[in-house]
Amino acid sequence: MKIDSQTYRLTDPGKGGTIALVAGIAGLILSGVGYVTNAEQFFHSWLVAFVFWTTIALGGLCFTMIHHLTGANWSVVIRRLPENLMVILPFMIVFVIPVLFGMHDLFHWTHAEAVENDALLQSKQGYLNVPFFMIRLAGYFVVWFVLSRLLFGLTRRQDNGDGTHDGIIKKMRVVSAPGMFLFAITLTFASFDWLMSLDPHWYSTIFGVYIFSGGFLAMLCFVTLAILALHKNGVLVKEITKEHYHDLAKLIFAFTVFWGYMAFSQYFLIWYGNIPEETVWFLHRWDGTWKTVSLILVFGHFVIPFFLLFPRAPKRSANWLRGLAIWLLLMHWADLYWIVMPTLHKHGVHLSWIDPVTMIGIGGVFVWFFWNRTAAVPLIPTNDPGLASSMKFVNS
Repeated sequence: MKIDSQTYRLTDPGKGGTIALVAGIAGLILSGVGYVTNAEQFFHSWLVAFVFWTTIALGGLCFTMIHHLTGANWSVVIRRLPENLMVILPFMIVFVIPVLFGMHDLFHWTHAEAVENDALLQSKQGYLNVPFFMIRLAGYFVVWFVLSRLLFGLTRRQDNGDGTHDGIIKKMRVVSAPGMFLFAITLTFASFDWLMSLDPHWYSTIFGVYIFSGGFLAMLCFVTLAILALHKNGVLVKEITKEHYHDLAKLIFAFTVFWGYMAFSQYFLIWYGNIPEETVWFLHRWDGTWKTVSLILVFGHFVIPFFLLFPRAPKRSANWLRGLAIWLLLMHWADLYWIVMPTLHKHGVHLSWIDPVTMIGIGGVFVWFFWNRTAAVPLIPTNDPGLASSMKFVNS
């Protein structure tokens, strides 16, 4: 892997993207085999994988907009990586197609006979119906496409020196301000549609924030791993320093706490209310071996990362951060698996070979696309007026 020291473009991106693409194609082929042999398992595994990678891309969009709105200085030098994640969002619509074909297997509310015999489903039929579901889905991707396209177009104009710095920065903020509102609405309703409606009798008013917190945390871990991979190959070693590691780690720590807070709040309010149609969702996840997964999430997604990231030293250690980032990405997958799979395997965990191949299939293409974007544009926003001070950033 080589970089042009003047333009900050990769002149030799290495074989990482090719390896990811080959793995992705192999995963997609095996996923097809999974569909033929066990369609119901395939659709549930595919949904977990699709939401996993989509929430990481959504985290990149959110990070980019927060950066523009706050005018943060430390994050200028790492801004391009979340931007390269957000531009993948429009292409994720391709991977939602199997979900649409599998709606009858995934969503109980698509069964006409079930709706006819269930008063609660009848009351929700105005929202939970296939045509409106597809219209909403299209709307989510239109919003994400427009936001990512506008923001990436502006950042490339900044790279090319088109227009004044102040003018472009102002336009980025003009897009990001309403963009944050649209992001919050679309992510919340997408999480309702794709995940919460798997059990149409259950509802949680903070479910969207819960999914956001896990997705944003996973994005931070993905970006951290990308930076560490670049450093391992001697790229951006002087530009992105331990000071930037430290701030990324502080954000990872903060969103570990935020995820834990949202998870506990959701559980506590439902436990306190003690309403049967709400508590049944958690009771299913306390049945059989699902109880083990619930405990793994408590300790693996919150308690252990909390204490490991609490001191200063691990936040500045590349090896510690690499291990924690990989672990938290695994926990994000476990969290989504815990949300989706009890609708299929009600009395205990039933791991299938289709679970990893769908993750590799979508993830391989996702990583290939990310790496291609990373190689196609400067690794850092070269004309950003805050770049020089960002490189010299020091934690207080």
